[in-house]
Amino acid sequence: MPGLFEALAMVPKRGPKKFYVTIDGDKHEVTLDKKKWAQQHGEENLMIKDGEIVLRPKPKAKTQYSVLKTAQRGYVFQDDDIHWPTGIAEGGKAWLTEYE
Repeated sequence: MPGLFEALAMVPKRGPKKFYVTIDGDKHEVTLDKKKWAQQHGEENLMIKDGEIVLRPKPKAKTQYSVLKTAQRGYVFQDDDIHWPTGIAEGGKAWLTEYE
């Protein structure tokens, strides 16, 4: 066993582990905490903004709903109660679709 300790002393030291995140096809070196954060949110949901790795903005939901508004021709209600329409006339109210 002579020389074993000398041979072990000659082995080069290992450097710190490096972590990488792939964003838009490019690899970026990050810390362990940032790598865990990227895995939690998914690398496909990340982007580079001002040199920082940030989440992509979520697309805004396009909802539509009906609103009772005055129209050219629409319903006329008794005592403004939408459950009691009395007829259809000019200047009445109609259910119109609005988009958000």
